[in-house]
Amino acid sequence: MKSRELDYNDYIEIADGIYWVGFADKDAGFHCNPYLIVDNGEAVLIDSGSRNDFSTVMLKIMRTGTDPRNIKRLIYQHYDPDLCGNIPHMEALIGSEDLKILSHKENNVFINYYSTTSQKECIEDIGYSYSFRSGRRLDFIRTPYAHSAGSFVTYDTKTKVLFSSDVFGSYDADWDLYSKIIGDCAGCTPDTICPVSDKPCQISGMWDFHKIIMTSTKALRYALMQVEKLDVSIIAPQHGSLLHTPEIQSIAKARLRMLENVGVDQFPTGNGI
Repeated sequence: MKSRELDYNDYIEIADGIYWVGFADKDAGFHCNPYLIVDNGEAVLIDSGSRNDFSTVMLKIMRTGTDPRNIKRLIYQHYDPDLCGNIPHMEALIGSEDLKILSHKENNVFINYYSTTSQKECIEDIGYSYSFRSGRRLDFIRTPYAHSAGSFVTYDTKTKVLFSSDVFGSYDADWDLYSKIIGDCAGCTPDTICPVSDKPCQISGMWDFHKIIMTSTKALRYALMQVEKLDVSIIAPQHGSLLHTPEIQSIAKARLRMLENVGVDQFPTGNGI
């Protein structure tokens, strides 16, 4: 996909029944990506977004032809306000007694502060999976402390799309929905400006994000290990760009495995922070 083919003012279908419904601002430097999955009229929404983005996200949802009342689950892969801030607005417009909020128990403790209206469902209580009426299944894989205790990723078994939450996220000085990582990125020395494209370095943005957001090198590597067990078509992070080819995914994984001194590991043991 080339950026000139995409209309960021509209929803974008990234796989069968999966829609990016986010807000695009090429100058923002940081992007949040909510995703809608629709299967035979039944819908779930993953990481619905901030309060300020509510009108954009809901308008795009309705433009897909989805009746908000058919959204059966709001899935939150952790509890930050950029994911959860618009929960009260979502609940009010969906207006369905069937709506449930789905997350890990460690997240639901905090998600209750956004909403006391909808029933909270814990992924560990439903066997770490959710099935649509058609049988299409979403699997939930724990990635603890990447970056919260209850963090997890979501895998659509039909399309093999992985919704990776903060894993593979990035700061975006030069953003498009589809990643601009190229083969030369495999062996580069990340810098502010890429010597090949003369654009801000995508690997540098990814490294900076993970070093700051992830709690530790161990937590990041554990999350990568969980991802590497899966057969993935597209990695769809909650921040940054889609990793939509095997080459891009391989480069991103390899570069992230190289990271040292992530999170608290930046501080020597015994020397106060």
